[in-house]
Amino acid sequence: MAIFTPVWAEYHPVGTLHTMRALLVVNPAATTTSARTRDVLIHALASEMKLEAVTTEYRGHARDLGRQAARSDDIDLVVALGGDGTVNEVVNGLLHAGPDPEHLPGLAVVPGGSTNVFARALGLPNHAVEATGALLDALREGSERTVGLGLASGTPGTEDEAVPARWFTFNAGLGFDAGVVGRVEQHRERGRKSTHALYVRQVVRQLIGEPHRRSGTITLEREGEDPVTDLVLSIVSNTCPWTFLGNRPIYASPEASFDTALDVFGLSRLSTAAVARYGTQLLTSSPERGPRGRHAVSLHDLTDFTLHSKVPLPLQMDGDHLGLRTSVTFTGVRRALRVIV
Repeated sequence: MAIFTPVWAEYHPVGTLHTMRALLVVNPAATTTSARTRDVLIHALASEMKLEAVTTEYRGHARDLGRQAARSDDIDLVVALGGDGTVNEVVNGLLHAGPDPEHLPGLAVVPGGSTNVFARALGLPNHAVEATGALLDALREGSERTVGLGLASGTPGTEDEAVPARWFTFNAGLGFDAGVVGRVEQHRERGRKSTHALYVRQVVRQLIGEPHRRSGTITLEREGEDPVTDLVLSIVSNTCPWTFLGNRPIYASPEASFDTALDVFGLSRLSTAAVARYGTQLLTSSPERGPRGRHAVSLHDLTDFTLHSKVPLPLQMDGDHLGLRTSVTFTGVRRALRVIV
């Protein structure tokens, strides 16, 4: 008996992939996919593999489904149809007991959100139908890669020590950018759509209300190195680009890669002049050149480090606001998860 309750009937297809058993996790609130599109994608996937499709019903449901798949002997692949939040939940479910890429189900992504950073960083098309075609091609060809991930946890000996550890796929942030994410989420809870224009407006409002624009409260500590102090903004990247503004990739840490540990970009000042300077540099950034200057800090390939703050600051991971923290320990874990690309 199946451990899942499929929303659509179980399919028994024929074809080159008919022996593969897959779970499709569908976020019905995904920004850019209609019910009709989702139906087409489901039938396309089901035509080539044994597929169960489950629609998420509550926050954390995708994580629960990922955990069940990791514990099951009957699932070869988990496909996440949704945005970066859905992917993050599935990944945290799959890795609930730790990374084991040789034995855990593989992950595939069909982008359905507004930005889809993880899928696009993997080189997938940003259109759900095209991405499904690319996924089927990759499965037929046996094309996959094992990517590194970031892990954030409460720091021992601090008030955040008991905070559960959480994986992230492309970035995390403590401070300014997490505050922007929190503002956007508040608007989404009121029924607003997540658009790039909404993000830009919230950046401006967060900047106006930032109480530590000229002297930050964040310190980065790592073993054997002097601490980096007084940061206002701290962005932790597991890959590049950091995000997208429409179709424009933004590179905060151009050297970041799924094949290395973690990169950090920090700013110690957000005065009007600094914002103009570094904002322009971000908008014109490229894989060869990211933002730089005397208020900017760029660190590459860090395996373990901690961000401390003198005051509680917002934390985000993969675009999900996680509340306020004063201390977070980050670990870059290489070769953590198999991904079909």
